[in-house]
Amino acid sequence: MSLSHTTLLAQSLLRTQIQTQSALFTGLKSSVRNYGGLKDSDRIFTNLYGERDLGLNGALKRGDWYRTKDILNKGVDWILNEVKASGLRGRGGAGFPSGLKWSFMPKKSDGRPHYLVVNADEGEPGTCKDREIMRFDPHKLVEGCLIAGFAMRAHTAYIYVRGEFILEMKNLQQAIDEAYAAGLLGPNACGSGWAMDVYVHQGAGAYICGEETALIESIEGKTGKPRMKPPFPANIGVFGCPTTVTNVETVAVAPTICRRGGPWFASLGRPKNSGTKLFCISGHVNNPITVEEEMSIPLRELIERHAGGVIGGWDNLLGVIPGGSSVHVLPKHICDNVLMDFDALRDVGSGLGTAAVIVMNKSTDMIAAIARLSQFYKHESCGQCTPCREGSPWLSDMMERMVTGDARIEEIQQLEELTKQIEGHTICALGDAAAWPVQGLIRHFRPLMEERIRQFQAKKQQQQLQQ
Repeated sequence: MSLSHTTLLAQSLLRTQIQTQSALFTGLKSSVRNYGGLKDSDRIFTNLYGERDLGLNGALKRGDWYRTKDILNKGVDWILNEVKASGLRGRGGAGFPSGLKWSFMPKKSDGRPHYLVVNADEGEPGTCKDREIMRFDPHKLVEGCLIAGFAMRAHTAYIYVRGEFILEMKNLQQAIDEAYAAGLLGPNACGSGWAMDVYVHQGAGAYICGEETALIESIEGKTGKPRMKPPFPANIGVFGCPTTVTNVETVAVAPTICRRGGPWFASLGRPKNSGTKLFCISGHVNNPITVEEEMSIPLRELIERHAGGVIGGWDNLLGVIPGGSSVHVLPKHICDNVLMDFDALRDVGSGLGTAAVIVMNKSTDMIAAIARLSQFYKHESCGQCTPCREGSPWLSDMMERMVTGDARIEEIQQLEELTKQIEGHTICALGDAAAWPVQGLIRHFRPLMEERIRQFQAKKQQQQLQQ
């Protein structure tokens, strides 16, 4: 074979290899899963903005209470297996697998009644999703109480509602009354033979009562202070009986999961981060909104598609708190590509929390914003644990000085050490919630803090020279 023939053959083989690799790359590229752009047919909350009748007739037209008796007749194990198959994780902040949590309730009764407690306290700054369910789509929650309560072998559910939610309580109680009148609740709920009662319990506006054991204490008529665990509520909860405390959104999606099947819910979002999610977008956006979207949607797409984008454009973004006030703030360069789900936000050092997206553009004084959160946690500490009782005021006082720069550079490290002394050293997670915003500020905006201190010191020296 001549040299020219060899060259031609090599070139032909090279072209074939390039074409094969190109086709393979194109196939891989086309198979990459993009998240977001939830179809209307996959929406669970179909009256989120109150545009339709919130009463029972409107709920029935939207598919609520459809063959609920058949769901109950399939049994406890079937419901739990569907919730497990869905991959549903708690929507109140912790993200614990819901099916697994519900299954912790005792399988056999020892004579004590079982209770379902729905946490509708929603006091996390920036969070405004559960109130929309109670305000405009309350029958989803009421039906969810029946199905979740049945799965936990509970005949009674308490919905603990934040004291300021007057309209929400009114609409929720109306939905409960309608359900009783129609035989959907009561001694023979939906004709299933299962007795189910649902009660609304009004809180008093204390943030600490969003913690499950403090909430239980409040229901029992005591001061809302967290309990030591163990024992866990699934063994000793409200009135000393087995109890599961779960979030409004978590309970409200259960009927749709049971109707459409766990695999349908699991098909939305990334593995272990499945389903739809209510996102609350506030702050420096053109259209603040609570919207239902697919889990794992990119943060930038979420803001630009549903909230009209950042005021001043995306390049004007300073940072985002992606999951309510108690998670780490993220700077713009992370927000460019991060996905909105539990694992993606954990991997960048923050968290999905309640999915309350607080957007801050470059007009924000980031130090002052975090200092305001420190003041909130100082005010809401129940005072039971020493690290939180003593640490949160100290944290707030130091942050107030950081706002003006009246500090030393070394105090930034002291501030971080203080957060570590609070984090993980308290009965409940309020101590963590107080520490994490400050940790996020130091991690991502330390140069800003140092510059503020230098400016203050320079100004102070100049004033002393003038004197």
